[in-house]
Amino acid sequence: MKMTMHIDEVLLASVMKEYGFESKTEAVEKALFEMDRRAKLKRFAEEGLGFTAEELKNAVDPNYDLMALRTAEKPPRYGTSRSR
Repeated sequence: MKMTMHIDEVLLASVMKEYGFESKTEAVEKALFEMDRRAKLKRFAEEGLGFTAEELKNAVDPNYDLMALRTAEKPPRYGTSRSR
């Protein structure tokens, strides 16, 4: 859909450069997508999953030990990324 908009050119150029967008349309679409995503996350945080606290508690394995899983992982060497 074509439309005319008044957008701060300096701000748009800055966003395009920072995020590597190749077109103004791409930058605007991504901004709209991000605003929609944030609204959905806010709504989700306010409404939750619809489960009671007891239901959520029962959804987790009682033997689940997060710290054991963390210590079982070998940390990467300093200065390297995890993907290597």
